[in-house]
Amino acid sequence: MSNITIGLILVGVLFALVLLGMRIAIALMVVAFAGVWIIRDNFDLSMRLMSIAAYNGVASYLFATIPLFVLMGHLVSISNVGKDTFDVAEAGLRRLLGGLGVATVAANTVFAAVTGVSIASAAVFTKVAVPEMTRHGYAPSFSAGTVAGSSVLGMLIPPSLLLIIYGVLAEQSIGRMFIAGLVPGALLAGGFVLWILIAAKFAPGLVFAKPEVPGAQAQQQDRESYPQMALPEILRKIAPIVVLVTFVLGGLYSGVFTPTEAGGVGAFAALVIALLRRSLDLRRCWAVLQETGTISVGILALLVAAGFYSQMLAVAGIPSAIGAFVTGSGFGPVGFLVVYVLLVLLLGMILDSSSILLIVVPIAAPIAQGLGYDLIQFGIITVIAVEVGLLTPPFGISIFTVHATLGDRNVSLESIFAGALPYVTVMLAVLVLIAAFPQLIIG
Repeated sequence: MSNITIGLILVGVLFALVLLGMRIAIALMVVAFAGVWIIRDNFDLSMRLMSIAAYNGVASYLFATIPLFVLMGHLVSISNVGKDTFDVAEAGLRRLLGGLGVATVAANTVFAAVTGVSIASAAVFTKVAVPEMTRHGYAPSFSAGTVAGSSVLGMLIPPSLLLIIYGVLAEQSIGRMFIAGLVPGALLAGGFVLWILIAAKFAPGLVFAKPEVPGAQAQQQDRESYPQMALPEILRKIAPIVVLVTFVLGGLYSGVFTPTEAGGVGAFAALVIALLRRSLDLRRCWAVLQETGTISVGILALLVAAGFYSQMLAVAGIPSAIGAFVTGSGFGPVGFLVVYVLLVLLLGMILDSSSILLIVVPIAAPIAQGLGYDLIQFGIITVIAVEVGLLTPPFGISIFTVHATLGDRNVSLESIFAGALPYVTVMLAVLVLIAAFPQLIIG
């Protein structure tokens, strides 16, 4: 049996182990260790490669980016910055037909720029936006679907944990990945807003609970119940998010900070904001540190396992073999990309985002580079395709997060999936744009 055959069998075993419920990091380690041992018939080599992968993961300076941005996101969440951002967006957009939906997208876009985690956005805005939208006559499925759909912006707009993980796996600059996410993130947000405005105007039954009442008339009747916000209050509510975005993204894009330094500055600024708002007592401080450590160590274990898995693939010669097959089959770069995106979309229905990246990027990135793709553009395409999985059944973790946080038996999972479906369509359209026009990537 050839090395490539053994390697492909082990990749299949990896999928089986994950589907059976084994932790992805353990599955990667087991498969990689067994693969090197079987292919090279050398137990000591497997042990040595595993130790090298563990050391490289722990010693990597870039890994410090992850706990710093995770810490910043948790501090921002407990400081009610998300609620304040939504309040300001609501005050500015309340007169617009479908304005609360647009406000949810706008608030999620800004919140994504300081958290980088879609699940955090989904949980925060489910509590903040869905009750407010429902109270003002929006259909529950539209309200919940809009929160779930726009929450995926946290995985694309920097700082994004998925962009960091991809950058580490594909050995690409984290700073360039962050910059590359700007235009696609803006396109996604703009597409979401456009869908809401068109639906509110031409298909009010999808947006409003009582579509028989003309939208403008309904808003006029309900306008007095909207909160009125004076300019000083707006400035007070929006100041923390402006400070964070200016320090973190401004410093990063101007070249003043490296991504790791930007994470440190952002975490410190978020800590100051939490202290000034008196949102951080000893109990909450311990909870934030504990959660940050849990997430960071989990991601470190994943990256160590993925590094070992990549070495096993290289030993088996799988990336070069698949690359030669793609080149010889006549698929070409476009055919490869189509098949790859379809595979990622299918995996998104059964696996979480990080697991998909850890499994496919070590195989696909060398092939894509060999076919002439820029790995920064390929990374953005990958992350968008992975994000679709957050909104598609049966996994749809953003949908489940919204449903669990909402805790309303009258709003079913099926209705939230239906409400999020238009956002999936927008994401696929943006994915096609990024693939067709690589100049949109400014990284």
